[in-house]
Amino acid sequence: MHTSLCDTFGIEYPIFAFTRSKEVVAEVSKAGGMGVLGAIAFTVDELEPALAWLDEHIEGKPYGVDVVMPAGIVDAAPPDLESMISERHRAFVEDVLARHHVPPLPAGGDEWNGLLAWVHNQARSQVEIALSHPIKLLANALGPPPPDVVKAAHDHNVLVAALIGKAEHAKSQVEAGVDIIIAQGTEAGGHTGDVSTMILIPEIVDAVSPTPVLAAGGIGTGRQAAAALALGAQGIWTGSIWLSVAEADTHPVVVQKLLDASSRDTVRSRSWTGKPARMLRTAWTDAWEAADSPGTLPMPLQFMLTGNAQSRMHLYAGAQAHELIGTPVGQIVGTMNEVRPTRDVVADLVRGFEEATERLSKLTSKAGSPR
Repeated sequence: MHTSLCDTFGIEYPIFAFTRSKEVVAEVSKAGGMGVLGAIAFTVDELEPALAWLDEHIEGKPYGVDVVMPAGIVDAAPPDLESMISERHRAFVEDVLARHHVPPLPAGGDEWNGLLAWVHNQARSQVEIALSHPIKLLANALGPPPPDVVKAAHDHNVLVAALIGKAEHAKSQVEAGVDIIIAQGTEAGGHTGDVSTMILIPEIVDAVSPTPVLAAGGIGTGRQAAAALALGAQGIWTGSIWLSVAEADTHPVVVQKLLDASSRDTVRSRSWTGKPARMLRTAWTDAWEAADSPGTLPMPLQFMLTGNAQSRMHLYAGAQAHELIGTPVGQIVGTMNEVRPTRDVVADLVRGFEEATERLSKLTSKAGSPR
């Protein structure tokens, strides 16, 4: 399981793992893949110590950072954005929580920052912090990174990757200086388009060759990794499968929901950020599709609207908010049936890949033998 990207990054396997857990990042990189820390869940003050921890614990192995710089979203101060959220929307959120008897946060409760880094001025601060550490990859979602961000990364000898769901978007990313395209099919967790991985990968590979492509969306086994490489990808970008590993910091209630879920228990919903994102189907996602819903708001307003609610759902997940709490996750959730160490998941990916390619080799060898 070796491609040119392994030589580019000095890794053993072309397995890239997006995760919001620094511990999982470290374990994947030490196991021969490349962990990529999702910065969106970190405030600027939190990101620096997280990366410092990685520098100390990753044993010199390469790692990356993923930021979100959505195309078309202008920077604005929170007061300006807050005024764009209607009272009807605020009342609807409170009504959903009240129906499930979810209490307010206690005094001094830890409320999620409603903006996080969904706007460029905050994401730029994250980029600046990331580039002050020895990262090897900077990935961006929801549009091409600004030219100055691409240049800054390249000036630090950091390659730039971008997640896309359409061939035309892939071409524009390459024109913007992006080094690696992550083709993410609709099976993926989080923000995703509506084209399946099997269709998308060869479209993207053909559109941007010789730029390397990573395959994402519904990839959680070695067989699926082998299929991705057969379609022209040079590696895999994984995310969902790391939510339920032993080192992840996923809420225990959510972990159990993941273990119990089938591949049919996800839905593409705008209830998280205002853009379509695949996640567990819950009473929360159902509420936003109901007849009395006011409809979701565009990014970044939707997360600003629901940030307090998300905090309350996590705090009371074991009781009143049990039916509401969920997480972005892909359709691969149907195979996530036990909690295992990160290293074991990496090893299983490699072993499954080797078994799949060996089986295919035997099949093609038999097909070519004289009868």
